[in-house]
Amino acid sequence: MAADVIYDHKDQLKQIRSGLLEGEQIIAVYDAVGVGTGFIGLTDRRVIVQDKSFVGKKVALTSIPYARITSISVVSDRSWGGSFFSSSAIAIHVGTHTYEVEFRGDQKAHHVHNVVLHYIS
Repeated sequence: MAADVIYDHKDQLKQIRSGLLEGEQIIAVYDAVGVGTGFIGLTDRRVIVQDKSFVGKKVALTSIPYARITSISVVSDRSWGGSFFSSSAIAIHVGTHTYEVEFRGDQKAHHVHNVVLHYIS
């Protein structure tokens, strides 16, 4: 099980693992870059986003059940020549709220996009 989990940092994986529901399986845990988000975890039941944007240095782990996600977008920086820069982002839309997570490289964004799309389809 744990050997199949894709993750960037062991401490982030440990945080996700500590909050799993019975029978829930982790798919991936990716570190995020930029302001506000620390990491994103994907399980077979939900998306978990670490939100560091709260006042007073508070941090929240927000669980988003796949059934609540209305859509997902891949947001990429492109040069005028049409090639990708080294960072990409996804936007997860839940009702009127959007969670944006930026990664180092576009492969992680595409993986998150594909996993979420699989579970919301």
